[in-house]
Amino acid sequence: MTKITPQPGIMDIELYQGGASHVAGVSNVVKLSSNENPFGPSEAAKEAFRKAAYDLHRYPSTDHRALREAIGEVHGVDPARVVCGVGSDEIIAFLCQAYAGPGDEVIHTEHGFAMYKISAMANGATPVEVPERERVTDVDAILAACTENTKLVFIANPNNPTGTMIGDGEVARLAENLPDHVLLVLDGAYAEYVEGYDGGAGLVDSRENVVMTRTFSKLYGLGGLRVGWGYGPQHVVDVLNRMRGPFNLSQAALVTAEAAVRDEAWATKCREDNTRLRAWLAEALAEHGVPSDTSTANFILARFASRAEAEGCDAHLKSEGLIVRPVAGYNLPHCLRITVGDEASCRRVAHAVGQFMGNGA
Repeated sequence: MTKITPQPGIMDIELYQGGASHVAGVSNVVKLSSNENPFGPSEAAKEAFRKAAYDLHRYPSTDHRALREAIGEVHGVDPARVVCGVGSDEIIAFLCQAYAGPGDEVIHTEHGFAMYKISAMANGATPVEVPERERVTDVDAILAACTENTKLVFIANPNNPTGTMIGDGEVARLAENLPDHVLLVLDGAYAEYVEGYDGGAGLVDSRENVVMTRTFSKLYGLGGLRVGWGYGPQHVVDVLNRMRGPFNLSQAALVTAEAAVRDEAWATKCREDNTRLRAWLAEALAEHGVPSDTSTANFILARFASRAEAEGCDAHLKSEGLIVRPVAGYNLPHCLRITVGDEASCRRVAHAVGQFMGNGA
């Protein structure tokens, strides 16, 4: 038997399961399992990617300056305090690697994104799960869970997979009342879907204990390129940049993301279409007896009467070529997370759910 073993905690990690994209024996499937933008990236982003083919022999920039400046201009943040990563997942991993280790605790909510727990355990820290209140982040529960060993608190706002969010006042109250040694991380992967929401950037600017993460994988339609970014106090960004590999993002990813963030007209169109179709889909599902909380993201958390009913509906949707996301792994066994697709996809999934519930045409 080999004596080569990984660090403690790593083998206790349950492998992350991404959204399915295939159904055995079914062709022409509609993937609604990964919260991807059904309209894809803008034409400007696609053109930038095509042009990047001519420079594949060149190393990319190590400081990501052009992308950071574009992010700063569009989002109104200081580009010197932006750090770029391979999706926001890498920023989350950097934060755990830098600030949490053996003997430390990392707080996340009971229905929070799986990577918080995974990244904590990968660095030997102990993940601490706190309850939500009717699928909404509970600030008081988080504060009550903090100890002298707590180093990081992760909340997604809007949250995945619930789609719910808490207001700026509650986020500020959380930041204000955390112990002095705790860093609050605001995961804003879906922030762009909320009109007028800065994802917590203003709070980052006013405090030393708050970091924001964002991604190009959702609204900007660049999930396949893996580009994310973080924004924080200078003391945190300096630490993360010391850990970041010098060439962690390819030149193609950098120039495509820059073009994407500058195409504000496309982002606005995608946001508006999502808002309209999300409202339609939620109402259509409710008419079939499937409720959901008010979502502020690009998906709906459909709630069924039982786990068996949710699994039965999932099987029926698969038979119709519609792939959604079961979320039992997020402590929601009676729910299915359904990405808001284009209009045709939304109509198909609503009809199929109606068929299953006995209310279809």
